[in-house]
Amino acid sequence: MKTKSGREQPQFPEIIQQSISNPDNFYKMAFQFQQIMMIYESGIKQIETKLDILNKENKISGRRNPIETVKSRIKSPQSIAGKLEKKHLPISFEAMTDNLNDIAGIRVICPYISDIYSVKETLLKQPDIVLLEEKDYIKEPKESGYRSLHLVVETPVYLSDSTHQVKIEIQLRTIAMDFWATLEHELHYKTTTKVPESVRRELKRVAENIAMTDQEMEEIAIELQHLE
Repeated sequence: MKTKSGREQPQFPEIIQQSISNPDNFYKMAFQFQQIMMIYESGIKQIETKLDILNKENKISGRRNPIETVKSRIKSPQSIAGKLEKKHLPISFEAMTDNLNDIAGIRVICPYISDIYSVKETLLKQPDIVLLEEKDYIKEPKESGYRSLHLVVETPVYLSDSTHQVKIEIQLRTIAMDFWATLEHELHYKTTTKVPESVRRELKRVAENIAMTDQEMEEIAIELQHLE
């Protein structure tokens, strides 16, 4: 449908249209959404705190830090709705929390490949973290050349009168893997043109070169450690 100015009017899912037409429903849904996002944000903070403690422990003990940086994000409402539609699921809070594992995401950037698995083991030793799913794109890279370790974990968030089990996706990468993935994402999602097959092949070749560099840098680091 077009407005008087001739521009396309945005089309909202039926459940949102109903809430807009009824102010009471709209306020209720907005409040519920804020509550849910607060719980996901709290889950992220708990994982980030665990990683920060690991960093401080290594610093005090004089050990090398296996974590370079930690980044986090919460999916936008538009992204959540789009993913539910793609999965042919209803746009509802229940469908969102039951079926989407990546509403809350944390990316852990490590210096070396071995650090990725070290951080993973340390996190999963925590009694309040349960591993739900693991996809190892380092041992088995995607066709595009993408490499990363993906974990979906569940951790409890305690409120004043309730406890909520929150699912969080954790991506663990080396600095080199993150560099490639960031540029690859830009090429695929920030351009309106289809990426030619020749460019796809070149991206995969670059990913393989980066993987070799990761291995070589780790071998050099191990060799230097033996000299100490």
